Amino acid sequence: MWNTDAVKANRWTVGSDDAGQRLDKFLASPDRLGSRSKAADAIDRGKIFVNEVEAGTEAAGQLLVPGDDVRVWMDRPGSGRAVRPRRRREGDLVIVFEDASLLVVDKPAGLLAVPLGGQADRASLADLVAGHLRSHGRRTPAAVHRIDRDTSGLVVFAKDGPTLGHLKEQFLRRSPERVYLAVVHGHPAPADGDWRDRLRWDHDSLAQRVARPGDPRAVEAVSRYHVVERLSGAALVEIRLVTGKRNQIRVQAALRGHPLVGEQMYTTLAIGDRIRFGRQALHASRLAFEHPVTGKRVECTAPLPEDLDELIARLRPGRRGSERRS
Repeated sequence: MWNTDAVKANRWTVGSDDAGQRLDKFLASPDRLGSRSKAADAIDRGKIFVNEVEAGTEAAGQLLVPGDDVRVWMDRPGSGRAVRPRRRREGDLVIVFEDASLLVVDKPAGLLAVPLGGQADRASLADLVAGHLRSHGRRTPAAVHRIDRDTSGLVVFAKDGPTLGHLKEQFLRRSPERVYLAVVHGHPAPADGDWRDRLRWDHDSLAQRVARPGDPRAVEAVSRYHVVERLSGAALVEIRLVTGKRNQIRVQAALRGHPLVGEQMYTTLAIGDRIRFGRQALHASRLAFEHPVTGKRVECTAPLPEDLDELIARLRPGRRGSERRS
């Protein structure tokens, strides 16, 4: 059962003085939403109900009759608007999408997604999200999935148990769209394809390893890649996760001889052959999933952070920036 106590609603009953008005004009009055643009926006975002039926965009011109019940559900789950992330400031939380059920944030590189055992004193994205929600009187959120500390990009948090369960089920079914951008050493060939491996997590080294045949701990790892741009000694690659295993993209790229630029764990390249970069060049750029309440598709994107933009710029042919470590 969904908690409706937090739903903020405004409700009016149409009287004889307002009968015959268009819905959008009725909503635009100063004592309701205040303008036609606000009324149109609320209708477009599924916030308006007439007689408990959602008013679609075509209903803006609907003529009201006496006794009609008009409701504005301000915090309707799934009606949040994705916003362009602000330029990041230290300690700032960049919210890409938020409504009553969940929020999607753009994590900076170098910040843990969630606290880890033995590192509970280190700051994490979950801490920032919890602080944001506490300031609004909300409960502590739960991360639906994780990305590595030195990977930047999109992470989704649930605000309640039903949302968490629904989203985790989607991730188990592999239905969300998860797209990453990476800069890898060399030029993968062919330029499009799939990476398929059987991996197992090594608890001693805390790393993924190729599983031996018949290993009961083996898990399937599948990614689809596309070379977006060939760079000097490197390539910008778009990678879509089919499965989502820990360190999956990092290990799969390395297994093909194209470790991520900045990779420290999954690489056999000599130090002098590595392109200089302070972290693995990996960014979670796109995330799309079904909203647990409305069933509508939520689509979020995060632009490349400044450090990756600068890396790509200096690796473009003809630029002076393709120095390697000596």
